[in-house]
Amino acid sequence: MNVYAIADLHFDSKKEKPMNIFGDNWICHEEKILDYWKSTVKTNDLILVPGDISWAVKLEDAKIDLQKIDELPGIKIIGKGNHDYWWSTSNKLDNLGMKTIKFLKNNFYEFDDVIVCGTRGWDSMEEHSENTNNEKIYLRELSRFKMSLQNTMGSNKHKIAMLHYPPFTSEQEPNEFFVLMKEYKINTCIYGHLHGEEGHKNIIEGEVEGIALYCVASDYLDFNVKKIK
Repeated sequence: MNVYAIADLHFDSKKEKPMNIFGDNWICHEEKILDYWKSTVKTNDLILVPGDISWAVKLEDAKIDLQKIDELPGIKIIGKGNHDYWWSTSNKLDNLGMKTIKFLKNNFYEFDDVIVCGTRGWDSMEEHSENTNNEKIYLRELSRFKMSLQNTMGSNKHKIAMLHYPPFTSEQEPNEFFVLMKEYKINTCIYGHLHGEEGHKNIIEGEVEGIALYCVASDYLDFNVKKIK
């Protein structure tokens, strides 16, 4: 079993949100993702998708994009991004009837020698210290992340954390999400969210304090999946 990752699919069944505001490389990006995915991923591979799956606002509209993903090769674990407004309760997500998609929500998954946990994350708190609502969201995401991480305690499997937001401040210093990953001995962290030339300037990859970091934003990967294990 290979483990791949790609974030920020930004599928749009209604064709209302063109992504080429971030560059011409986004033209026909959905077709690129589908073609690369089909040519790379096998049925038993694991694909981690940390957020910004669909531009849909309602769950019924997102189902069209989710079904498209469900039909692709591989077992998928999907997390929430800041644009996944369709994200709903665990029961509603599970009742969609997806055959190859599992939703990451205050839980974890185990496959062979891999254990996967995670949450959406949020912008670092000091960047929004004047905004109480952002601080509350940040702290809530930290709590959800810890809940997911606690499930990995005692496991000798390779631990992968999925975050949508990078675990760093605007000063490119590790934030509290990174601290929690160190505490729970995470081996690998994947994240997305950063787009275009300006966003990609803030990417940090490689081994940092014992954790292997990968940015898997789709445009950063040229819309191909990234093998991480």
